[in-house]
Amino acid sequence: MIPRRYEINDEQWEQIKDMFPPYQTGRPSKLGNRTMFNAILWIARSGAAWRDLPEERYGSWKTVYSRFCLWRDTGLLVSIFQALHVEPDFENLSIDSTSVKAHQHSAGAKKTQQDTK
Repeated sequence: MIPRRYEINDEQWEQIKDMFPPYQTGRPSKLGNRTMFNAILWIARSGAAWRDLPEERYGSWKTVYSRFCLWRDTGLLVSIFQALHVEPDFENLSIDSTSVKAHQHSAGAKKTQQDTK
């Protein structure tokens, strides 16, 4: 599988692949758990509507949404994100002055009467 934007890599998949429940009843899915999980990540990271999910890559948006609801309701998604949170890689961590504002006093601003009280 060629890694694409918004998808987990092989190392991340190895950490979580055993957390997914085994196939039980009904017709087996044409697409595996990894593809379904990547589809859910695509929706979450892109901010797109479910209907805008690329069908050629992830299959029917209805199938992905059904799997998302199942995993959400059983608590699987929370478990996965908690497991991945244990060892964050900080790959996309960024702090800069546009998102962190210093207090006015840290810049040497003059004190007002209200500040002296």
